[in-house]
Amino acid sequence: MKLNELSDNPGATKKRKRVGRGPGSGMGKTGGRGIKGQKSRSGVAINGYEGGQMPLYQRLPKRGFNKPNRKAFAVVNLGLIQKFVDAKKLDASAPITEDTLIESGLVRRKLDGIRVLAKGDLSAKLTLEVTGASKSAIDAVEKAGGSLTVTNAAAAE
Repeated sequence: MKLNELSDNPGATKKRKRVGRGPGSGMGKTGGRGIKGQKSRSGVAINGYEGGQMPLYQRLPKRGFNKPNRKAFAVVNLGLIQKFVDAKKLDASAPITEDTLIESGLVRRKLDGIRVLAKGDLSAKLTLEVTGASKSAIDAVEKAGGSLTVTNAAAAE
């Protein structure tokens, strides 16, 4: 095979439409823009503009509220913790704190704390110390014979 023998699959490439190249092309003269009017001119950006009428996004009522001091937790699933224990990235015998989770690479950054959720299966006996945990996650850890302590009572729901 030589470079000049290479070719793409048939139908893989499509010739681009060259607009405004004479009447024979079918896209000559006005180039598919119609006649006159704002949209036939160049330099027009009409996104959401309704010609002086109040735009739809302003007519609709605003709903909800974003709490400015809300807490954002880094989320960890039990299944992932088990996977890291199996891969020897986490030591099951030592207590697992938020700092050890970050060192192992399971969590990138702590944010306002780390919250454990119950997705996945846990078989290792672990001692976890985190900012938050779901009730089902606490149950799952205790069922596996470990313990999960939540360091901040306000974060546990």
